[in-house]
Amino acid sequence: MRTYAVLLYESADDVASRAPAHFPAHKARLDEFHAAGDLVMVGTFGDPQAQGSMAVFATREAAAKFVEGDPFVLHGVVRRHEIRDWNEIYS
Repeated sequence: MRTYAVLLYESADDVASRAPAHFPAHKARLDEFHAAGDLVMVGTFGDPQAQGSMAVFATREAAAKFVEGDPFVLHGVVRRHEIRDWNEIYS
């Protein structure tokens, strides 16, 4: 069994109008963490405004480091975030 860190984002009001200005910098950060092997997968739920998004990181430390500098967090695109440990059973 392997433990990952799941990062859950709750979208701020009007995420569709707020996100585009900060998406290029947010995507560059995602790419950086993915290339380093720290980000396993990321995506939005079916209705990003109501349901937010989720990312799976290799470690809790990587998830916390990502959040600290994420433009979506820094510029209020994300209302709230939470990091949870997740134990994968199948790999």
